Amino acid sequence: MFEGREPIYVQIAEQIRAQVVDGTLQEEEQVMSTTLYATTYRINPATAAKAFAELVDEGVLYKRRGVGMFVASGAREQLREGRRARFFTETLQPVLREAAVLGISPDELVARIREGSGRPPATEAAAHRDSRPSAGQEAR
Repeated sequence: MFEGREPIYVQIAEQIRAQVVDGTLQEEEQVMSTTLYATTYRINPATAAKAFAELVDEGVLYKRRGVGMFVASGAREQLREGRRARFFTETLQPVLREAAVLGISPDELVARIREGSGRPPATEAAAHRDSRPSAGQEAR
């Protein structure tokens, strides 16, 4: 279950974040208690508690006194926004730099992205239609 070099509490927190982002854990849904988490995964309860405390500090989880931990309202969007920002800086920016070094044009990148996503390529006619002035614009 827990592999890699990151501490187990970091892996637990990331697992819960991923479940919130992908919808496995819904907002306002109760999450497993730290005791049950520790028993289920055979880890120290303090390790699970540390992961949960980190998520509470981030606003992903909140505690209802005497009831347990719950996914906070807005947690999914908050996590998605953070991941989007990291995607652009950590993934896309290096790709764009490498593409520039290799002489790959933005049009070729877009075509490859569309190809990989299953979206149809933009047609010549659509590109031409989009470049024509609209009725209220003058042709220059």
